[in-house]
Amino acid sequence: MRCNLGIKKIFIGFIFTCYVGFSQNLDDLQFGTSNTLDIVSWNIEWFPKNSNTPQYVHEILLNLDANIYALQEIQDTTLLKQIVSKIPNYECYFKSSYYAGLAYVYDSSTIEINSVYEIYTSEPYWNPFPRSPLIIDFNYEGAQYIVINNHFKCCGDGILELDNSYDEENRRLQAMNYLKEYIDDNFSNINVILTGDLNDNLDDNLQNNVFQTVLNDNLDYLFVDMPIAQGSSLNWSYPSWPSHLDHMLINYPLFDDFQNPNSFVSVIRIDDYMGGWNNYDNNVTDHRPIALKLDINSVGINSDSKPFQKKIVKTVNILGSEISTNTSGLVIEIFDDGSVDFKYKLF
Repeated sequence: MRCNLGIKKIFIGFIFTCYVGFSQNLDDLQFGTSNTLDIVSWNIEWFPKNSNTPQYVHEILLNLDANIYALQEIQDTTLLKQIVSKIPNYECYFKSSYYAGLAYVYDSSTIEINSVYEIYTSEPYWNPFPRSPLIIDFNYEGAQYIVINNHFKCCGDGILELDNSYDEENRRLQAMNYLKEYIDDNFSNINVILTGDLNDNLDDNLQNNVFQTVLNDNLDYLFVDMPIAQGSSLNWSYPSWPSHLDHMLINYPLFDDFQNPNSFVSVIRIDDYMGGWNNYDNNVTDHRPIALKLDINSVGINSDSKPFQKKIVKTVNILGSEISTNTSGLVIEIFDDGSVDFKYKLF
């Protein structure tokens, strides 16, 4: 049974997506539960689009019932505060007032905020970061978590021009590399989720892939929404292109939790609850939210010896050959202290 965990995870996400498809209205919308850590990233395009937007956003935030919402393109912060004030126990945080800013909305009854702050706020970082990354540091169920919310530069021609620092793809590559460097330097042993509208495709060829540095470091990082990016366009976060631009990246300390039975990631098709895409796009946003559910309390395959302080020096499959491609399965991990773990692992 254990060798099918990866399939089970994708299947659970598929079941969730199908369930959304058959729902009738926003009253049926749900995601968060009392025994999971639920994080939603959502670009609410130029919030608010019109006078109908506030009521829709209020209903969506209320019914999704996530612990944390990482939001992008918040133009009217006062209006968002008014909406959030009507949801019991929820609070919101804004750091900057620049256009289409970033925000957090969170359930203060379930998480304990340590700090919220921006990084890369000065030159020379304005080129890769049109909006400075916004970090929320919090505790949940006795453990520390970091969520990094950002909105990368848009547009481009799909070609990564490494010799042009103003090329849109190059700016996104620089942003991703800076964020990886920051996590490596500050949070290598802490639970980290990087999310937001990252404005590019995960499955581009490596030569033009702005996420190449992270994808190459698959021992330390995992885009948990890669199966969505490689799957049907019906489930992508930006249907009007269509493309999948909104992502969830986790680091190694969260790998085991993501493999637990109730953990999964999904793009939530809210338009199915609103009578179709046109109504949703015209009144709310052109992006669907992407949501990560982490079951952190289950007894996982390796939950009693999660090697946060150890560095993998070699990974082999059960037949003994080294794994060098993006695969998953039963593997042996050999650490720098000489210890060995046998587990199911996603790459």
